Amino acid sequence: VQLVESGGGLVQPGGSLRLSCAASGFTFSSFEMSWYCQAPGKERELVARITSNGGRTNYADSVKGRFIISRDNAKEAVYLQMNSLKPEDTAVYYCHAQYVFLAQYYFWGQGTQVTVSS
Repeated sequence: VQLVESGGGLVQPGGSLRLSCAASGFTFSSFEMSWYCQAPGKERELVARITSNGGRTNYADSVKGRFIISRDNAKEAVYLQMNSLKPEDTAVYYCHAQYVFLAQYYFWGQGTQVTVSS
């Protein structure tokens, strides 16, 4: 089982990034996918979530209207389009896979750093 994030980096305030998470080793279409972030000294928190078929999404209040989560089940990948980035978005972003039939069955990626700074 693997979740491999990519797309992080340094961006100026107001800029955009697109994070990708490539999945392998499990039945991707049976998993709800999420992005979490963890800033230094803070707990990991949910950024966005998408259902297994992509039909429903939800977002943290802090990113509503700026971030878009999407998935491609054929490519076994989930994405996070991040627009109008703010310094407070700086964090490590983690991909998370949750099996829809068993709450205890989930995986984490290794994380990708996003830094928003001028």
